[in-house]
This record gives sequence, structure tokens and C-alpha cells, in this order.
Amino acid sequence: MTSENLSSLENSLIEAFEEFEVVDAHEHLPPEKIRLEQKVDVFTLFSHYTRVDLFASGMPREYWEKIHDPSIPLEKRWEMFAPFLKYIKYGSYARPAFIAAEEIYGFDDINEKTYKALSERIAAENKPGIYYKILREKCGIRVALTQANRTDYDLDLLIPLMPLDNYAVIQSKKDVESRAVAFGEKVKTLDDYLEVVRKGLEKWKSEGVIGIKMSSRPYKTPNRSQAAALFDSLMQNERKDLPRPHSPELMNPLYNFLVDEILKMAAELDLVVAVHTGMWGDFRFLDPQHMIPVIMRHPETKFDLYHLGVPYVREAIIMGKNFPNVWLNLCWLHIISPKIACQALDE
Repeated sequence: MTSENLSSLENSLIEAFEEFEVVDAHEHLPPEKIRLEQKVDVFTLFSHYTRVDLFASGMPREYWEKIHDPSIPLEKRWEMFAPFLKYIKYGSYARPAFIAAEEIYGFDDINEKTYKALSERIAAENKPGIYYKILREKCGIRVALTQANRTDYDLDLLIPLMPLDNYAVIQSKKDVESRAVAFGEKVKTLDDYLEVVRKGLEKWKSEGVIGIKMSSRPYKTPNRSQAAALFDSLMQNERKDLPRPHSPELMNPLYNFLVDEILKMAAELDLVVAVHTGMWGDFRFLDPQHMIPVIMRHPETKFDLYHLGVPYVREAIIMGKNFPNVWLNLCWLHIISPKIACQALDE
């Protein structure tokens, strides 16, 4: 794909890029069999990141649920969606939907005149082989790393990462017991539970998992004695439950300790640690700089910083420059803001 607006060198580089095999570093795709069971239509193209722009444009949250409900007639859903499309159409989150409509399904626009026929085409194309056709043949993707909290994939095309929180988050005694029984274990102490965690990570790796996923958060320095006391209290039913660690005040000592131990195991098992940084909600809580003490405590663990920490892009770049166990991953960055992505690459 050449352009008269580019130099001959730029055009030759683009032609070379088009021959590259791509490693898609971040997807949330289910196995193809799950995709084939879904009722898909035009709103499938707007089923992920565009919700952020739609909410920002004023769409009521109940509309979001309804436009993705196939039991509601397509026309009714379009009536709810159309008034907001004009506000997001030229944003970077919506751009992939329009590219897909044109390059995959043959429609040069998504509007009142095309949405029904486009929906029919999308449904007709939802058949065995769709992943290979789009990912491998159309996009040149050799393999995509996907994070849907499962491992039952065709590993030739989709490689899973699994959430660290599956083992680091303990809310109740029941959580511990259900994880232990999967390995025929009985857990009484914190060390017993750590052995269950290790077996869990080893099982994931045997199933093709190449990494675990965590988020950048304001982690505290791990304290084993505090963690053990909290674990014992939970197992003796002195505490009925613990909250999920989704805010700074809920980063309890047990969670902090387990995260730290799992990061050690990741190094021993050669599992890369993918780290969500930056965007979503109160993004201050996801600042990549929260990871600096963690990274320094675990020099043998490989950390892959996702999204280049946007909007803390410069800080993330310096982290990649300073730490030999940190890699910078620009996945999603170019969809959040192509301009920021280009500026980051220039810098």
C-alpha cells in the first residue's frame, strides 16, 4: 500500500512492514468456538473500548447494555445508538470499527443505510475459520497473546496469559479450599497455600501459558508475619472475608505478600509478567511508577509494561531505559491516541 504523499523511502519501508509477521501482544479473545456461539451484528464492532467514548458523549449506561442485547430488535438498538455515533465516529476508539466494516466486510461506512446489511454480513461470516481468516490471513498475525482467564486455545494462533489475581486475591476460606482441592491438597498454613499456588502456575505453563497478568498498583513492602497472621485468621474463621484490593486502602498485607511470592515463582518458571499500566477509570491508581519498588525487588523477573503507561508515557519510557528486566509494550497505545504513540516512538 503506497502513497503519493510519502517519500520513496517511506513507501519502501511500508511495503517491507506489510510483509512482517506480527506478534499481537494483547487481546481478550475467547476461543473461536465461543465466538461462533454468539449472535453478532454491527454492534459487535462497538463492543469494547468504544464504550468509553460513548459514555463520555452522554450515552446512558443502560443503553450500552441494551444495544448488545440481541433479544431487542436491531432497529430499536440502532435508534438508541445512532444519536451518539456522530460524537465518537472520528475518534481513535471508533476507527477500528470503520476499518473492519470496510476491509473485512466490504462497507465503506456505518450508517442508517448500511447497518442492517452490515449486520447480515457480519453474522454470515461468523463461521469456523474466522479467526484464521482475519488474524492470520488478513492481519499477518503469527500469534496473538490473549487474556480471557482460560487456557483452552488453539495454541498455533492464540497463546494465553493468566491473571495473577486468580491466586493472589483471597477473600475467604472458601477461596483457599477450592483452589487446594483442584490439586488434591489440604491447606492449613500460608506455606501450604504457596505450594498450591506453585502447582497452579506450573499447570498453567503446561497448558501453554507464557505469562501472568497483573496491574500497576501502590503495592506495599511485603511483610510475611502480617500476611501469615491474616491468613491464619481467615482459615480459623476469625475473619469471614477480605475485600478485593481495588483501592489503596484495601491493599492488605496478605495480598501484597502473595503478589511478591508469585513474582518470584514467575522468574523461576520463566513466565513473563505483563503489567497493565495507565488507562481506565481513576488512572492515578494505575501509574506505572507504582511498579518501581516491585521491579527493583525482583531483578530476575521479566516485566512487560503494557500500554506504555499512558498517560504517563515519558515515565514508562524512563523505566524501560533504567531497568534491564523491564520491556515496554505499546499495545493499545495507538488506539487510545495515535498522536501520543507517534510522539513516544520519536522520543
